[in-house]
Amino acid sequence: MDFNMKKLASDAGIFFTRAVQFTEEKFGQAEKTELDAHFETLLARADSTKNWTERILRQTEVLLQPNPSARVEEFLYEKLDRKVPSRVTNGELLAQYMAEAASELGATTPYGKTLLKVSEAEKRLGAAERDFIHTASVSFLTPLRNFLEGDWKTISKERRLLQNRRLDLDACKARLKKAKAAEAKATTVPDFQETRPRNYILSASASALWNDEVDKAEQELRVAQTEFDRQAEVTRLLLEGISSTHVNHLRCLHEFVKSQTTYYAQCYRHMLDLQKQLGRFPGTFVGTTEPASPPLSTTSPTTAAATMPVVPTVAGLAAPGEAALCLEEVAPPASGTRKARVLYDYEAADSSELALLADELITVYSLPGMDPDWLIGERGNKKGKVPVTYLELLS
Repeated sequence: MDFNMKKLASDAGIFFTRAVQFTEEKFGQAEKTELDAHFETLLARADSTKNWTERILRQTEVLLQPNPSARVEEFLYEKLDRKVPSRVTNGELLAQYMAEAASELGATTPYGKTLLKVSEAEKRLGAAERDFIHTASVSFLTPLRNFLEGDWKTISKERRLLQNRRLDLDACKARLKKAKAAEAKATTVPDFQETRPRNYILSASASALWNDEVDKAEQELRVAQTEFDRQAEVTRLLLEGISSTHVNHLRCLHEFVKSQTTYYAQCYRHMLDLQKQLGRFPGTFVGTTEPASPPLSTTSPTTAAATMPVVPTVAGLAAPGEAALCLEEVAPPASGTRKARVLYDYEAADSSELALLADELITVYSLPGMDPDWLIGERGNKKGKVPVTYLELLS
């Protein structure tokens, strides 16, 4: 118990000395040992790394999980060292709703069939999102979090210890300076005015006493300087290790980009397959617009019939009771044709459609009564319907 009390009193004395030194430095009443420029650069670099790592980590968490309540729940589970429960993604939840809607509204109707197809695609998108979140968390978030909770805590601890060693060093310097000043004063102006024997002896030996005090202060300064130098070297090595941290984070960033690329490529493939499947559904994209009315004209019926544009009825566009014309019989309008570049490969669903290859150029035009999602495309002597979403109109 006596040892603990002595240690407690010693620690309290050291803390008080550091507090006094720190306060005097803030008020400009004490000198402060400055670190070299290279060391200050390392400190600034480490602080910037820590600050930006925190920001990138938090924003990546927002990207992977936009729901703040879910992020808080996951954080609590991690702090309690418990497994985070599996959560249904938004895409999977949407797929579930669409499947239930199709079941209730009729899975054999065009709308129900389309709902089921879209539900399957959304389910695959949700699974891809789940894989992406898991991969990004393991390969990117975990290393960043390990740096903040591991390496950075070690660096912060050593920096605080270095700060304490510097305060001890500067306090020893101030104590030595005061002792030397008092020694010089006692040597030049001795006090022989004391009348009592004890005080007279102390006054007569003041120079010797202050000399001992100077020796003691110099010894403490050497010890403080050694401890400060040793701690500065340890801290410097840790700060220089930030370069290795950057290399590790660079590798993790490449892994994150790779996982994100894979995720978006999967999403693109799933949606492209869905679009092709929906394009083959009869009535899915084809409109049921009424045939265009003939324009008013004061010319004779014979002349009007000769000048009126022929309204073709391709497959799926014919009005009830009208005979369908072959696409080969449809003449392109005198004006309104445009060039278009094909964005993706397209496989024709039937003979009325034109198969497309990515990056090829074709001539497209629209006909009265056609669904706006489709155009007539021509390539050489071949002609057929093409979906607008697969084209980039050029002129």
